[in-house]
Amino acid sequence: MSRINLDTQLAPQASQPLLTQIQQAFGTTPNMFKAVANSPAALQSMWSAFAALGKGTLGAKLGEQIAVAIANLNRCEYCLAAHTVLGQNAGASAAEMAEAQIGKATDDKTAAALTFALKVVNQRAQMTDADFTTLRNVGFNDQQIVEIMAHVALNIFTNYINIALDTPVDFPRVELI
Repeated sequence: MSRINLDTQLAPQASQPLLTQIQQAFGTTPNMFKAVANSPAALQSMWSAFAALGKGTLGAKLGEQIAVAIANLNRCEYCLAAHTVLGQNAGASAAEMAEAQIGKATDDKTAAALTFALKVVNQRAQMTDADFTTLRNVGFNDQQIVEIMAHVALNIFTNYINIALDTPVDFPRVELI
């Protein structure tokens, strides 16, 4: 049971246009957005961040792989379930999403991005020059490195929202590892 209102009819009027966009994008309104809709500012921030990163250079598949790795690390069942589905919708196989969940990938570039993202979370962004050299050596440029950081920040935000608010999972469940 959520610790906060999930009835979109009770959400502030300023959240309603964004809820309409979300409904149109997903064909439904996921519980996470219902919860965040209690704050129009937070909903705008989250929805805008998803939209902006969706136009980034990393691609949806890698973004979703980063999301499941961070969700698993942070023990966020909601985000793990949601991003597993979204990753498969973005072209990842079930096996690729399962690997990403534990920070692994068969290709060097994805593996380096996942290792970096998890290190950012684990070490509170206390990174070394070598961490950046590793990313550059597999082909990431500065724009993409900043985008990885933005994905990390957005996923920490969504993980913490869903964990703290105890958002009911409305996607097929995936076991935390």
